[in-house]
Amino acid sequence: MELLDSIFSPADVKALPRESIEPLCGEIRAFLLEHVSQTGGHLASNLGAVELTVAFHRVFDTTKDRLVFDVGHQCYVHKLLTGRMHAFERLRQTDGISGFPKPAESLHDAFIAGHASNSVSVALGMARARTLSGRDEHVIALIGDGALTGGLAYEGLCDAGQSGEPLIVILNDNAMSINANVGGMERLLSRLRVRPGYLAFKRRYRRIMSHVPGLYRVLHRVKEWIKAGLLPDNLFEDLGFEYYGPVDGHDEYQLESVLTWIRDQHKAPVLLHVITQKGKGYACAEQEPELYHGVGPFEPNLGVPNRPETGFSAAFSSALVGFAEEDRRIAGITAAMTRGSGMQAFSQAFPERFFDVGIAEGHAVSMAAGMAKQGMIPVFSVYSSFLQRSYDMLIHDLALQRLHMVLAVGRAGLVGCDGETHHGVFDVSYLCATPNMAVFCPSGERELRDMLYAALYRVEGPATVRFARGGEGAYRESHIGPVSLLQDGEDLTVVGYGTMINQILEAAQLLAVRGVSVQVLKLGLINPLDTDYILQALSKTGVLLVPEEVCDHGCVGERILAAAAAAGLRLRASRLLNLGSGVVGQGDVADLLRTYRLDAWGIACAGASLLGLDMTQTAEDAPAAPAETNRPVPEENAPAAEPVPAAEGVPEQNAPAVQQTPVGQMEERFEKATA
Repeated sequence: MELLDSIFSPADVKALPRESIEPLCGEIRAFLLEHVSQTGGHLASNLGAVELTVAFHRVFDTTKDRLVFDVGHQCYVHKLLTGRMHAFERLRQTDGISGFPKPAESLHDAFIAGHASNSVSVALGMARARTLSGRDEHVIALIGDGALTGGLAYEGLCDAGQSGEPLIVILNDNAMSINANVGGMERLLSRLRVRPGYLAFKRRYRRIMSHVPGLYRVLHRVKEWIKAGLLPDNLFEDLGFEYYGPVDGHDEYQLESVLTWIRDQHKAPVLLHVITQKGKGYACAEQEPELYHGVGPFEPNLGVPNRPETGFSAAFSSALVGFAEEDRRIAGITAAMTRGSGMQAFSQAFPERFFDVGIAEGHAVSMAAGMAKQGMIPVFSVYSSFLQRSYDMLIHDLALQRLHMVLAVGRAGLVGCDGETHHGVFDVSYLCATPNMAVFCPSGERELRDMLYAALYRVEGPATVRFARGGEGAYRESHIGPVSLLQDGEDLTVVGYGTMINQILEAAQLLAVRGVSVQVLKLGLINPLDTDYILQALSKTGVLLVPEEVCDHGCVGERILAAAAAAGLRLRASRLLNLGSGVVGQGDVADLLRTYRLDAWGIACAGASLLGLDMTQTAEDAPAAPAETNRPVPEENAPAAEPVPAAEGVPEQNAPAVQQTPVGQMEERFEKATA
């Protein structure tokens, strides 16, 4: 790494002689493969952006010029060249560097960029601010072709094209986002990719016309005729951009030359179309770019093992396929995340009922609303953080008409190394505020299947099944009611849902060692919330603790406290444990839970504090719970815990744990559980 070791800033990149650039690009790819294979991260997209990023930093100055990434996972090379090479040992780790651009991390990072399609809008805002302030920096949006499947990109392009602002949009076209791209834009770009002669013609034309300006008016129509023949249906020029390309994205010299020319010659919106190969330089990633988009640690000589899905995603996938085999009304929708959202098996089993809409979550919800209106049962599988972009459609198109569709919201709660742009910590607040929305929170994989069935067939309006990244913990039962009493107690009531129930049950064991009797309530349905049952149980202890992997505003604990106040139930003590503002950095999930005191020890300490007890020992020093209090993984047909006697009119909440069964055999069980 002789050349890369000498790079401490973009100035060092600019100072390299021409003959050193190709070897530098080779060293960068070797460095990325070595380090990302150890830490995990986004590999294929960065391997494809090496020459483009090097050329950019030889032409522009990111201490002044503004580079806006879209999406930011292609920023690793940028970070390498801006003085952060030695920080890659802790890429995406606690207290390490982020896998996305982060202005708080470096002057060279202009804007945070964890989601797609916003770069042109942001860059236009920066360009207008520059003009209004009388400055002269260059503003550049680097957008992938996958991000062009998102509607916000067109809003930005439409405004920017007619603005007249000096602005450069670089389209990094590798025909991929995470899955292969879809839609009309992909067909347009496929036509543009095969017409590289147009760029050479345009540059020669401009050079000649600069010496003979009088000919411009005479030859303009000729140029337009030639352009139309070489480049039909150029949407970008129709929007008001000067279009250049396509350019070979792995020819650094040509890229540097074109970028320099655009920088020096143009005072209006320009779009440069660059063709790159995702995974360039690593054969495994070139052959399977989707598999190498985001990777965990792996052995480079062996490659990433193409293992089948596991955990909640696999449980969802299997259940949905099973239900769809018996019900042709079920349709599957994803937003450019077929593999990640657990839709791979569905897409293969029912291709005519599967729809990948691109990075267009708002469109996905509106389309699903239209399908629901006409009698289908659409299931939109989406990450929690990406669903945020469809909030208006959830209310206006779906909830107000009480249309029946199912949101399968994955990666709910803390997700780990992708950090604050990807943690699913806001959905509880806005989904529970969505009119007529039922929100199920399975804590185990069997429970996920049963709750998906309930969302499909026991709810009249919109329904959400919300589940964590990864798989289940020690809790593997299936309680299908809104509230289940997992453990009765006299001193403290702890309420939880989702996989947090595992930490709560372990905390109850730690407290039992110290003589504290804990009542554990598990919520299967957090909206609507069965406050009658919860308050009846809570009246037994008068002390409430609610741990949640969400932001504080609109959390379930707030709603329980409000219900208690409205009912006149005076608690002796209460505490809400959550993620505060919800802005949580990257890191291992276990580390983050420990930091926010949402691990078992933190919950136990909070419970003890409510009772005036002092757990002075550290988690490592704390004695293990005695054998009789350890909670084993229940047998397949273990009965559910006995419920607190229900108030009049409140349904029995605890059904026996269930095995996975065909749809036809589930009706009787649900009738008993909800009668």
